[in-house]
Amino acid sequence: MSLLQFTARRLVSRAYCGLQSSSKKHKFCLEMARPSSNMADFRDAFAKAKHIAIITGAGVSAESGVPTFRGAGGLWRKWQAQELATPEAFARNPSRVWEFYHYRREVMLSKHPNPAHVAIAECERRLSKQGRSVVVITQNIDELHRKAGTKHLLEIHGSLFKTRCTNCGNVAANYKSPICPALAGKGAPDPETEDATIPVEDLPQCEEDGCNGLLRPHVVWFGETLDPDILTEVEKELQICDLCLVVGTSSVVYPAAMFAPQVSARGVPVAEFNMEATPATNRFR
Repeated sequence: MSLLQFTARRLVSRAYCGLQSSSKKHKFCLEMARPSSNMADFRDAFAKAKHIAIITGAGVSAESGVPTFRGAGGLWRKWQAQELATPEAFARNPSRVWEFYHYRREVMLSKHPNPAHVAIAECERRLSKQGRSVVVITQNIDELHRKAGTKHLLEIHGSLFKTRCTNCGNVAANYKSPICPALAGKGAPDPETEDATIPVEDLPQCEEDGCNGLLRPHVVWFGETLDPDILTEVEKELQICDLCLVVGTSSVVYPAAMFAPQVSARGVPVAEFNMEATPATNRFR
C-alpha cells in the first residue's frame, strides 16, 4: 500500500468515525460514507492513472497549525482577512497590511509539513520513477508542499515568501526574517495591539537597480484575478489528467472551485478527501 493510500484511508476513517468506539457507533460511521466511497475503486483508478492532478486547500495544512483567518473567530487584531487582503486596504494603509503579512510569514517560518504534504510529495516521487506524473495545484500560500519536496507545484494564489514591486512589477523570493528592520517585533495579533504606522519608505522596498519601489506580498488578494500564465498551466494539466484528487478544500472559492468539476464533467474520476462533505461532493466519485 502506498503512503498516499494509507493516508487516504486514515483520513476517510477519521472523517467518518471521529472519536466513536462502540460497535454500534462503528456501524453508523460506515453507513455515513457515501455509497461511492469505495477504496477498491479508488485503488484501481489510481493504479491506471498516468497523469494525476492533486488540488489542495487550507485543510491540507490544518495539522501543521497554519492559521487560516477564515470563519468564526478568524481575526487578526479586529480585522478579518477579507478586510486586509485587498488592493484597497494596501493603498489605504500599507503599514497595517504589511504587519499582517509579516506576522503570517513569521508564523509560517516555524511550521513544518505534515503527513499529508509528505504523502503527496512521496506520491510524486514514486510515480515519477514509473513514468507517471503528478501535479499539485494548490490554493495555499504557505509553501509547505514545496518544503515537503513537491516539485511540480502550481501555487495559484501566490506565496507568502514572494514579493512583487508596485513600481516595476519584479517578483522575487524573499525569506528574510524580518522582511525589513521596521517590521521587527511587529504584527502581534492581539486585538489590543496598536498599529505600528510605519512610514512607507521604511516598509519593504524593491532591490532592483534604481527602483526602490514599495513591495507588496505576491499573493492574490480579494478582488484580484489569478495570474493568467498560472491559469494557462492549470488548464493544460486539467486537460491531460486522467485522475484528480481533491484534498482539504471546501470547493467554494472560485475559480479553483470549478477545477475538479471541470475534470469530472469530461468523465475523469475525481476522488475527494475531506473531513466533511462539501458543496461539490456529489459531483465526484
